Amino acid sequence: METDKSRLTAAEMGKLWVAYVGNTMEKCVLSHYLKHVDDTDTKRVLEYALGLTKTFIEDIKKIFKQADFPIPIGFTEDDVNLEAPRLFYDDFYLYYLQYLGKAGMSIYSVAIPLVTRKDVKDFFIKALSDTVKLMSDVSDVLISKGRLMNTPVIPAPEKVDFVHKQNFLSGYFGEVRPPHGLEIAHLYGCINNDVTSKALILGFNQGAKNENVKKFLERGKNINQKHIELLSDKLSKDNIPSPTILDHLVTTSTTTTFSDKLMVYHKIDMFSMKIREYANAASLNGRKDIGVLFAKCQSDVSFYVEDGANLLIDLGWMEQPPEAVDRDNLSSKE
Repeated sequence: METDKSRLTAAEMGKLWVAYVGNTMEKCVLSHYLKHVDDTDTKRVLEYALGLTKTFIEDIKKIFKQADFPIPIGFTEDDVNLEAPRLFYDDFYLYYLQYLGKAGMSIYSVAIPLVTRKDVKDFFIKALSDTVKLMSDVSDVLISKGRLMNTPVIPAPEKVDFVHKQNFLSGYFGEVRPPHGLEIAHLYGCINNDVTSKALILGFNQGAKNENVKKFLERGKNINQKHIELLSDKLSKDNIPSPTILDHLVTTSTTTTFSDKLMVYHKIDMFSMKIREYANAASLNGRKDIGVLFAKCQSDVSFYVEDGANLLIDLGWMEQPPEAVDRDNLSSKE
């Protein structure tokens, strides 16, 4: 990869740092999945995804070394027990990879307009392109197996028309219109995130050791379930189906597979993506009741992420991200 001798900007440091730590975490998770997979198509996309994480880690390392930036610890082989029994069945891996692709795309696409060094920009452009390919491959496998949970088909409009009444925006009183295409898409997408997140938490909690971590994971599961019910209700009132839960794809293994540190960080990462998803959904929404629901869900998730960060700090597991100089407390060294 071509390098650039210019110093890393704050945006470049921050985005590379979070991408590095996230990929070291996924390397642990995907490595265990690959130890327990039967289906050849699922194994192929898992191998591709794991290959991407390893490549991204090495590419970021090169940039950090050239810029004299300390390599983050992230997650290592100590955070995964590769000898632990299977924790999820094959189909779950495909839904998990859908989440992984969305999470990666949200980081890489946002980074591209914020970074300026050529090697950094080239990295994020390539990472985005590779992750899009992963998403496409996973969708193809899900379709081939009849497992893709896609948004339902709605009738095409008979003609182009314009909105003439303010009740287009209502959602509580009077005539409430059915959800439009964008609202359905984001309700469905957010539910999809929640059913994957809930199943992952179920598996995680079966092997968690620390009691505070267990409580944190249990709370996350309850938030997922509540949001699934609230969001699904908005669809079911207009006879629109929702994604099905994935709880049955979790095995009964109680062997510790991942470190408590990894599991807490993973749920913070997953719920942080939900904050972005809810905000994006709210920005494209028209009905007041749906907008309020997205705001409520975002608030639930934000408090959960904050409490998760506090838990990491209390347990000494939160690695310090790059930050600006604290000029107020800066003193000269003699």
